Amino acid sequence: MIRQVLRMGDPRLLRVAEPVARVPGAELDALVADMLDTMRDLDGAGLAAPQIGVGLRVVVFEVDRNPRYPLVEPVPLTILVNPQITPIGDDIVEDWEGCLSVPGLRGLVPRHDHIRYTGLAPDGSPVDRTVRGFHARVVQHECDHLDGILYPARIVDMSSFGFEPEIARLRAAP
Repeated sequence: MIRQVLRMGDPRLLRVAEPVARVPGAELDALVADMLDTMRDLDGAGLAAPQIGVGLRVVVFEVDRNPRYPLVEPVPLTILVNPQITPIGDDIVEDWEGCLSVPGLRGLVPRHDHIRYTGLAPDGSPVDRTVRGFHARVVQHECDHLDGILYPARIVDMSSFGFEPEIARLRAAP
């Protein structure tokens, strides 16, 4: 079922999500199905449970021929319960981000370029991956939602934050 995505300004987006206590479980499976339906309907790269008003530590992400991100490398479908992120190295890279909870806007956000993420799949099996680049960015962005952080809070220079058409023109300028 497609759910309504909360928008920036809704106080539920600023709360720290609770760990999922029961993995696996029918309630978790239903939540994940709704999250995937919602993310795909909106052409999102990812979605965190708090974005649909559920204060649990669950994220989903996938990028495969996404019209919102036409030039990025694919990111495999991942459902991550109770995730943990560990940065690898000190390399920080700035790149453009958008968010289903901040529709129509983009900003230049610094993120770790290389991370390890761990957690559980919905069936209770462990997930443990080491990733770089856009994949690492997506994971960090979605997991920020679990801690009540929206990407505009990470922008260093607010002159690199704006509406998508204006940002697209800025990026296309020589």
